Amino acid sequence: MAQKAGSRSTTSRRDFLRLGMLGASGLSLSQLLRQEAQEAQAADSNGSSNRKNSVIILWMRGGPSHIDMWDPKPEAPLEYRGEFGVMNTKVPGILLSDMLPQCAAMMDKWSIIRSLNHHDAGHSTGDQICFTGYNSGPNPDENIHPSCGAIVAEQLGRQSPELPAYVMIPKMCPGTNSAYLGVACKPFETLADPAQTTPFNVPNFALPEGITVNRVGDRRGLLQGFDRLKNDVDSRGQFQAMDRFQQQAWGILTSPKAREAFDLEAEPQSVRARYGFMPAFDPGASNRCGAPNWSQRMLLARRLVEAGVRLVTVDLRWWDTHVKGFDSLRRGFLPRFDLAYSALIDDLEQRGLLSSTLVLAWGEFGRTPRVNNDAGRDHYPNVFSAALAGGPVIGGRVVGESDSKGAFPKTNPKSPQDVLATVYRHLGIDTTRSYINNAGRPIAVLPSGTPLLELS
Repeated sequence: MAQKAGSRSTTSRRDFLRLGMLGASGLSLSQLLRQEAQEAQAADSNGSSNRKNSVIILWMRGGPSHIDMWDPKPEAPLEYRGEFGVMNTKVPGILLSDMLPQCAAMMDKWSIIRSLNHHDAGHSTGDQICFTGYNSGPNPDENIHPSCGAIVAEQLGRQSPELPAYVMIPKMCPGTNSAYLGVACKPFETLADPAQTTPFNVPNFALPEGITVNRVGDRRGLLQGFDRLKNDVDSRGQFQAMDRFQQQAWGILTSPKAREAFDLEAEPQSVRARYGFMPAFDPGASNRCGAPNWSQRMLLARRLVEAGVRLVTVDLRWWDTHVKGFDSLRRGFLPRFDLAYSALIDDLEQRGLLSSTLVLAWGEFGRTPRVNNDAGRDHYPNVFSAALAGGPVIGGRVVGESDSKGAFPKTNPKSPQDVLATVYRHLGIDTTRSYINNAGRPIAVLPSGTPLLELS
């Protein structure tokens, strides 16, 4: 059954607006909450309930090289296999690049898809396919279909009333917007970046009815700023004058749970060091391949799912290794990913979160099997890999196989839609549901795709 874009059938589906977008939506948060309450009885009668499962998408924008990471080809000619060696993993028979020793040591906790493929070698157009399951529109930087996170916000809503359903760290990239599902299903963008060396603070929280929290400096200032504003409102009698929906909106935006979830500075330094806090990498002439300190973004994602955010997308750009690609991977990307990815899985497991949190690491395509003349590899969607851990995924498995040169799927080919179907199945999303797009047509959540049952 198709739903009109922007409509809701349960109270859990009109959710936390991106805090800086309340005015642009034309509705205040308290007005949206009021509408939610009007729909609550119908939702309860349908047996709706909040779900505890969550997803972290580690978005390796630019396209990580499958051959140099997850699908090495040690028997291929040098111009295909590249500069790195291979190593055994904890799971007999599974080989990885020798640049991923910590991942190899915990291969029993995560799995690989080696036969992904699609048809588009463009960055933004590939982004759209992997986040929405659909091809892009005329402007590939703009969504004409909603991202998987927007679908989650629409169907499931907030797991915690004090936190958004869908978060983007640090900000949206192509494919991650809500399209015809509307502003209520956009991701909350942290905008502040945990990859920076300065203290991490989410800036400019927009509060209900036009009250604004000004940007504050350090962690103590953040906490004092919230308390000062709340006390100021209470002293003027405004808080008591609000109806219960306005009070609920105020509670979301000033709640200790929300501010604590985003308070990365509260993490012990030992934990931050386990994820990695490396100096910025300067690859010189290696074509936009500087690896920022996105390991701390991954740590923030763990904090958010632990607090109750359903889906967090972490921007791990920019894996566009055309020029001096091996140098970029060796000195920047691969050691950093090896450390942070293994830390994330360990951290989730130690906190009892791995069974409920599906972690998906992938990019919009892979890289060409043949090394180019600039010691790098170019865009290549004909076959690529993804790593999955947690949730329903049993570790130590490999789905599909590429050919001897890593050029095409050899067995069991898989699509980005299959990966999205797996994400949706874990969260309990109804992929048969359709929504009315801006042209008045019903559009299914996914045009195709089957969950990867081989992993569970």
